[in-house]
Amino acid sequence: MTYLLVKALLSALIIVAVSEIARRSAGLGALVASLPLISVLGMIWLWRDTGDPARMAAHAQATFWYVLPSLPMFLLIPLLLRRGIDFWPALLAGCVLTVLLYAAMTALLSRFGITL
Repeated sequence: MTYLLVKALLSALIIVAVSEIARRSAGLGALVASLPLISVLGMIWLWRDTGDPARMAAHAQATFWYVLPSLPMFLLIPLLLRRGIDFWPALLAGCVLTVLLYAAMTALLSRFGITL
């Protein structure tokens, strides 16, 4: 139980730090948010929990492929906001786009024998 609490608190601290930094400096907040801190922590927790090299390799590779279709969201949201769309609909549109691109990426990769 303590281990789970430590994982949750550390992850929460990173999210709070990013939001506080971004409140003061959008660019610096974006830089910190773009760091793969959560991915690295996830890999550390997974390694500690399983110690399985094959699982870790599969996780790292799948993370790479899933990052790619998430990137257009970070272009769509500011585009919509600058065109006068409110934040929540812009965020929803970005998330919907990401889900659609995840599905497309998964389907495309399966044609090449890559299973996520």
